[in-house]
Amino acid sequence: MMEVTRAEVCAAACADAWRDAGEVLAHAVGVLPMIGARLARLTTCPDLVLSDGEAFFMSEPPPLGRTAADGGVVEGWVPFRRVFDLVAGGRRQSMMGAAQIDPYGNQNISLIGDWRRPTRQLIGVRGAPGNTVNHRTDYWVARHTPKVFVEKVDVVCGVGNDRARAGRGLRFHHLGVVVTNLAVLDYGDGGRLRIRSVHPGVTVEEVRKNTGFDLDAAGATRTRLPDDTELGLIREVIDPRGLRDREVPPVAAPGA
Repeated sequence: MMEVTRAEVCAAACADAWRDAGEVLAHAVGVLPMIGARLARLTTCPDLVLSDGEAFFMSEPPPLGRTAADGGVVEGWVPFRRVFDLVAGGRRQSMMGAAQIDPYGNQNISLIGDWRRPTRQLIGVRGAPGNTVNHRTDYWVARHTPKVFVEKVDVVCGVGNDRARAGRGLRFHHLGVVVTNLAVLDYGDGGRLRIRSVHPGVTVEEVRKNTGFDLDAAGATRTRLPDDTELGLIREVIDPRGLRDREVPPVAAPGA
């Protein structure tokens, strides 16, 4: 086994979110989610559909930083208007970022503070509501801190489990996992976030200390290490420029 970095552990965890997803469009926001989607396509989910981020489906994704026009193999054309059909039909699976997440998976990417006079303006609600009520949505958080994991989000963009259950007609609401630089979280029977696994070199106490609400850790395991095949794909095919290390600075994973 080659030495594995924290970023590569996160990449494999992101890829696992699409394991056996089938023929759906992968919507990946962020470097690690993009690496994860491409890794899943090349390993555990060969039917996964990838976009170059512009207007093409790719059968063989180019390295990060390049589009289908300069290195990928195009297998279809997808103008922006068609994306809405895919979302509404549930034929997409998204991994988005989050500025805030609460215990039930309500997500905020819009602003920080009072919405009438915010202290920080972010990117806006964007497609988060439609994603979370139409298909599976996962989240990626590059810096696991109490400022991100809060008791109550300032604005609800992505719909959480509590609101989905209180509302009517959200039959396709499906929150999957939250992958962070410290751990993988999922949701218990009550729809509340819990620790599924902690990354090598990270403790449950460290994850809890960096979370602004209590997390159940019963049954928590250690996040798996990517195998040599996956490492080769990450380093040589998907991200040869090492962009992953800019998002998650290198930390060797014990046991690699």
